[in-house]
Amino acid sequence: MTYRKSDEAIRKLTPEQFRVTQQSGTERPFTGEYNDNKRPGIYVDIVSGEPLFASSDKFDSGCGWPSFTKPIVPANVEELHDRSHGMIRTEVRSKHGDSHLGHVFPDGPRDRGGLRYCINSASLRFIPREEMEIEGYGAFINQVEDI
Repeated sequence: MTYRKSDEAIRKLTPEQFRVTQQSGTERPFTGEYNDNKRPGIYVDIVSGEPLFASSDKFDSGCGWPSFTKPIVPANVEELHDRSHGMIRTEVRSKHGDSHLGHVFPDGPRDRGGLRYCINSASLRFIPREEMEIEGYGAFINQVEDI
């Protein structure tokens, strides 16, 4: 499967999805569609469709945004230095869609690598496990566990 950013995909974004992914915005905590999602499946870039995170790597960090311990395909996630808003952080962007996803912090579960990928729901599309094959993500089913 080929993943890329297209004008058509950008036109389909809601104003909030556009603000977050294209203008490096942040949704308000505890307002995102996927913050409390516990269904098995994968999360893909809303713009390019590239696989980003698996439900089996999602955890409740209490921060108000979906949090993951690692990307499902590390090559699809880029980490960049972010010095905006008077802070030094590590921004997370999708490789092919160039979408702003959120930030990664070193305060995740120690027994799972110690990282917390704090991701905006507005940058994601969730594919339930039962739809992964038909949507073209069958190769990742073995990385999605029942929760």
